[in-house]
Amino acid sequence: MTRTTRLTDTRLDAAARFLWTSGRVLEQRRFAHLFGPRPDPVGVLAALGAHCAPDGGFAYGLEPDVRGPAPQPIAVPAALLALEEAGALDAARALPVCTWLAEVAAPDGGVPVVLPSLRPYPRPPFIPVPEVGAEPVGELLSTGQIVAPLLRQGIEHPWLTAATAFCRAAVENLGETHPYEAGAALRFLDAVPDTAWARKAAARLGELVREQRIVLLDPDRPEEAQLSPGYAPGEYHLPHDYARAPGSLARGWFTDRELARGLDHLAAAQQPDGGWPIHWARWSPFTESEARPGVTLQALLVLRAYDAAPES
Repeated sequence: MTRTTRLTDTRLDAAARFLWTSGRVLEQRRFAHLFGPRPDPVGVLAALGAHCAPDGGFAYGLEPDVRGPAPQPIAVPAALLALEEAGALDAARALPVCTWLAEVAAPDGGVPVVLPSLRPYPRPPFIPVPEVGAEPVGELLSTGQIVAPLLRQGIEHPWLTAATAFCRAAVENLGETHPYEAGAALRFLDAVPDTAWARKAAARLGELVREQRIVLLDPDRPEEAQLSPGYAPGEYHLPHDYARAPGSLARGWFTDRELARGLDHLAAAQQPDGGWPIHWARWSPFTESEARPGVTLQALLVLRAYDAAPES
């Protein structure tokens, strides 16, 4: 793919204005650490600390669609991402998280998306909450995203061993799927140490994604992609939503042209205020405003990663 600069100084400056104006403290700290003149991991950790629950989980709106003080598994990926970016995802910090996950996981190691403890608090209608007293049911959507950074950093824990086996079995048995689940599977495959198995499994996953048309290959032809049940109008996933960096196993799923079209579309999607929009259901204006800074940071990271990729 020919080198193209999509993350221009103008685009980055506009994003910075948006984040300094509208970003939560965590996103502002992450932006300063990742794009500022000097890395600031201490600032990232301080901001993340406000979302820590006493039992090792994360809450208080770290995942904007999940409100309240009760920690939820779906908030853990954002916490691990911040820790990893700060170079602080070590055994000492991972231990309380893994211990908490072991307590809420199903017997097979899989973790639910959310727990019954979310029931008293605001949440979107598209997140089903288990009944109080129900046995936990693990899901690849949540477990894959959580396991991936822990594997990348070489963390060891009995729960992680079980969760890794859960993800491997779930990926091998994956059939009808949807973009968020397929993305979680891909995050796991990009991190799992068994690279030979991961390459084979990723090739099959890529075939599923294309066969089921859960990727929008041409932004000008949305009718060629399939919206999954329950998704909002326009909630499509493009090639870069799977292959977030050139080194991802999902990069081989797409031609240079398909990827370039998606990246061009991503760059052009920057809004007049400098931020990027969300595409899932807008169930609350407040949570949308809290989600956009994270979406904006993700867009910047994707564009930067591909700008830095060698020419091909």
